[in-house]
Amino acid sequence: MSCRIDELRNRQVVCVKNGCVLGYVSDIELDTETGKLTSLVIYGKPKLFGVLGHENDIIIPWEEIVVIGNETILVSTEPIINPSRR
Repeated sequence: MSCRIDELRNRQVVCVKNGCVLGYVSDIELDTETGKLTSLVIYGKPKLFGVLGHENDIIIPWEEIVVIGNETILVSTEPIINPSRR
């Protein structure tokens, strides 16, 4: 199966361990030396319509992705919380 990066955006991410919806893919991280995808990024939810900032971003390592479906991505690990948004 092949997929464009643009097609990964806005897909729902679900943890298979507990069934919770982590959010939607907002961005990806690439290793520029090898050209490989390293992780998916889910931006934190806005607090009070963004006036009070955002919650922490969630980083999902590429190795922890179980299945990429047409509308949903299943992951097998607890996400790494990234406190700063670039």
